[in-house]
Amino acid sequence: MLHYIIYSTLIDALLRRLMAIELTNIRFHYPAQPEQNILNIPHWSLASEERIFLHGPSGSGKSTLLSLLSGLLPPSDGQLNVLGQPLDKMSGRQRDRFRAAHIGYVFQQFNLVPYLSPVDNILLATRFAKRQSSIDLNEETQELLNALHIAKKEWYRPTRELSIGQQQRVAIARALINKPRLLMADEPTSSLDMKNRDAFMDLLMTIVADNNMTLLFVSHDLSLSSYFENVESLHDINQLGGSASC
Repeated sequence: MLHYIIYSTLIDALLRRLMAIELTNIRFHYPAQPEQNILNIPHWSLASEERIFLHGPSGSGKSTLLSLLSGLLPPSDGQLNVLGQPLDKMSGRQRDRFRAAHIGYVFQQFNLVPYLSPVDNILLATRFAKRQSSIDLNEETQELLNALHIAKKEWYRPTRELSIGQQQRVAIARALINKPRLLMADEPTSSLDMKNRDAFMDLLMTIVADNNMTLLFVSHDLSLSSYFENVESLHDINQLGGSASC
């Protein structure tokens, strides 16, 4: 009996390591509306190094789900494991540190510091992750900006002076600079034209593959699903639906 318990414990631990994301009985509601769940997910998981396209219309709870998975919001109930760590048991400060070190997030609204340059916005992410500034980091930053077609003359201008499309590409570079184990993207191509969108997707998939990242890509644009083997609808995993802002 003891051997069975030890064996089962080891198997459970191994499975947790193989899962980048695992949700069990996750519910979320805003404190002011406890009777109105936005998310109700009995179980959902994403294996390490898997790339998934998760789609759903505006208001279906996509951005809320990403906020839970990145630790920006705590769940109202349930177990939330990301990269083997129980986010539902962490404090806000612990979740912030974990996110900076292990998760890249391309926000729909960019969240850049407007008075900093693209280079400084990207390097700021490395400081949050406690990566030491170096020539290599500067070279990596410049390589990303070149790959995302940000002209050199824009690198040291305040980001508020850049176009919306340029700001979005800077936000993408910032999410990629630390080569995170888990990369999450919330409608990351919404401000890009078709040429830059396709260039971004090609670059993203190459970086993800080269660095063995897990990718959770969320969008309502089903034309992008062709880049993914694994495509799921949030409607299929969220039993309740909801009215989150996406």
